[in-house]
Order: sequence, then structure tokens, then C-alpha cells
Amino acid sequence: MAAAPAGKAPSHRHGSHAAQDAAKLSRKLVREASAQDVLRHLKKFQSLADANDGNRAAGTPGHDASAAYVYNELKKAGYKVSYQTFQIAYIETLAETLRVTSPTPRDVDISALSYTKSTPVGGVTAALAAVPVDATTGCEAGDYAAGAFTGKIALIQRGGCTFAVKQQEAAAAGAVAAIIYNNTTGVISGTLGDPNAGVIPTGGITQADGQALAAEVAQGPVTVTAEIRQLQEQRNTRNVIAETKAGKADRTVMLGAHLDSVNAGPGINDNGSGSAGLLDVALDLAKTHDKPANKVRFAWWSAEELGLLGAEAYVAALTPEQKADVALYLNFDMIGSKNFAQFVYDGDDSDATGAGPGPDGSAQLEKGITGFLDRRGLPHEGTDFDGRSDYGPFIEAGIPSGGTFTGAEGIKTAAQAQKYGGQAGVAYDACYHSACDDLSNISKKALDVNVDVIADAVGTYAHDLRSIPQRPAAAGAARLAGTDTARTADGHTATS
Repeated sequence: MAAAPAGKAPSHRHGSHAAQDAAKLSRKLVREASAQDVLRHLKKFQSLADANDGNRAAGTPGHDASAAYVYNELKKAGYKVSYQTFQIAYIETLAETLRVTSPTPRDVDISALSYTKSTPVGGVTAALAAVPVDATTGCEAGDYAAGAFTGKIALIQRGGCTFAVKQQEAAAAGAVAAIIYNNTTGVISGTLGDPNAGVIPTGGITQADGQALAAEVAQGPVTVTAEIRQLQEQRNTRNVIAETKAGKADRTVMLGAHLDSVNAGPGINDNGSGSAGLLDVALDLAKTHDKPANKVRFAWWSAEELGLLGAEAYVAALTPEQKADVALYLNFDMIGSKNFAQFVYDGDDSDATGAGPGPDGSAQLEKGITGFLDRRGLPHEGTDFDGRSDYGPFIEAGIPSGGTFTGAEGIKTAAQAQKYGGQAGVAYDACYHSACDDLSNISKKALDVNVDVIADAVGTYAHDLRSIPQRPAAAGAARLAGTDTARTADGHTATS
């Protein structure tokens, strides 16, 4: 792994020279960056998926080939490049079907949650038992009436606790499987968060299907057959890390994007888009032959779709000194959504939604991105640090974080359609975690905007970090004590 060596106490290059160098490099990189160049890399990712069972999931040949492509491109450009290999619990869904057998026979779409237990081949047939809806549906033992769930399949609304807790409580009440239905529009595509968390077969369905089933249960017995089966085994996968040979290691500027897809499809928007955008800017930076004042490090993470495992492995392997050397982290995950909105991570919590602000310096990263977009007359809005992408481990380590995002399974509002164009009432990415997340699932307009954001950030922070507060107290304490703050894992869509 290409971790920065321990350096001298953090320092800035003061005065007008840093600003001038930053502005010059930023302009050059923005001028060179283009959606057309990014699409060239996306076409390569698509071809690699096509040649490898239609996906680029962590632990598969499709991801290995994608990582090798990125590695070789960077190596040829002159970067110091390395792999970081780590072990994962590989998941491949073998079956995910739900059939209502009575009183009104029909098929219902269901998605197996990652790390679920499996049913026998052919599934399990049982009566449905609906958990009463409240703010924490299915989260406590008291939600399950004694004997009412024994030998049955629990129907549980999303919300109030993790998917893992819901299926654990259902199992404790005697349920043989769990079906979790959404508490908002859209599908559930999530994880139980840990290979050891699954205790009964568990899948997710839409809010509409869940509410319809709950209404039927209220009228009388409903019998269903659920088949949810997953292959789960230990495999190796790897991150790709590349850094400039020049620049101060104790003021490292870091940017990342996850390279893995889900098993269901090629992952061209999620997250070929961020990976290709990052690669394009990295190659453009190499072509300038600029010697940055600060070391610039790029990362292509694996196993984000399994719970941010690549980024977690990277941050966990850093010494306290190496963590202190990382001045900032910018994350780019899904930057080409076809029905896009332009989201910027809310570093200062000015939206007062969900999680609080990021570590000190995150507000300045948000301001840097929004300022760039404002100067170009481009609309934008904030989005919460909700723990669903690879900034999570960096925030937990106290590293200033930010980045952009153009939307996943969330539904575009009428106000957003007026602001950005596109279609209200439809998901930002209607092909999220699906086979149709291919080359046709990309907005070239969104891609063009966001690759320019990456280019501006790289050009700016490669030379000028004066806007980002230093962390001398935390860094000094870590260096002297040789200790580190404990972290907790946060899985991709693991929470309710």
C-alpha cells in the first residue's frame, strides 16, 4: 500500500505563490478534463464486465480486470502505484423470489439482503405475520406477540433500527424468514452489515408491495413461498492506490472512488463514473508534468458495495502518523446519474439533516466545491454524510471530507426537475444496482460537470491547502501516544 511516510510537522506554503500555482494548475486540469475522455474509460469497464459474467463485483474476475486496467494506466503515466490486498466475504445471490400462493396468487419482486441466511432450494412456504407499524417497527422483542410468529415469515416495515436487528428479533420470535418493506418509494438494496449477522433468510421489497401484503394479512391468512439463496465465501480483492512522486507527504491530498459494482450489473454509473472521472483527472495531472507542492494520492476502492470494506481496510492500516499526514479526503461516488441532481456533501451541516458536520475542514471542502459550481453558474444542493460511501472511514478518523454525488435510488422532486431538468417522480438513477446500469445509464452533462469538480479540486489542493485547517493537536497527540481512535463499521445501506 502506498501510505505516506511520517513527515515533519504539517506546514503550508504561504503567500501568493501557492494561490497562483493552484489557480494555474486548476485551470489547466479543468480545460483538459472532459466527459468524452471519461466515457473512454467507462467503455473499457463495460467491456470488462461483458467479458466476465456482466459485472465487476469485488472478488470476481471483472473487478480484478478493472483494477488491473486502472493500475496499468497509472503506472504508464508515471505514478507510484500499488495494490492493497485484503480478504472479503464474497457474496453472490443465487435466488431471490417471492410468490404469494394464497389467497391471491402472484409474484412479488424481492431483493436478498447481503449476508442473509439461505433458504433450501425451492424456498420455504409459510404464512405471513405482519409486525405492527410504529417508529421502531420490529426493533424490539415486544413488537412480536408471543407465538404469533412461530414458523411464519415476518413482514416488517423499514425504519428505526438496522436490517440486521429486525431479522434477529424476528428469528428470536420464531420466524423462519423475514421480509422487510420500504418506508419510502423505491426498492431496498441493502446489507445486514456483517457476514455473521444473518440468522434467517431476509429480503427487501417495495413500500407498495409491503403495504399491500400487510393489508391482506389484516383481512385473513396469507401464504407465501420465499426463496432466498446466497453463495458466501472468503476471497481476496484489492484497492488500487496511486500517488505523485513529488509533494509534501505530511500534507497529502487524497481523492477516492469505489471501483466495484454489485453482482447484478456492470456498475457503469455506480461507480464506474466516479472511478473513470478520477482516472481521467489523474492522467491529465501526469501530462502536465506539474510538481505539486503537496502529495496527491488517488484511490480506487474495492468492496464498497459490501460495506465500505476497501476504504475501511485502508484507513485501519494507517499508523496515527500516516492518518495525520492526510490533509483531506474527497469522495466521488455516482457522478453521472441519468436523471441527476447535483449534490455536494454537507460538510458544515447547514442543511441540519441526518448526521452532523464532518470533521473540521469539511465545511471548507464543501465551500470549495460550491464556489467552483457557483462561478460556472451551475445549480447544486447539499446531501448528508449518511455513511453510504467511502468517506465514512475517513470521517471516523477525523479527516476532513467532502465530494459530490448525483443521486441513486431517491426520487427526484418537482423542484429539482425545474432546477436541473429531468423527470420528477422518477429515481435519480432508475438502474441503481441493476443490470441496466450500463453505458446507456449515463448523463454526459452530469459527468462533464463533476469531472471538472474533480479537476478543480486536484489543481487547487495540490498547491494550496491554506483554506483547510490543520490538525496539530490531534496529530501531535497521536504521534506522541502512538494510539488511535476506535472506529465502528458502517455498512452501505446497512441502516434502516
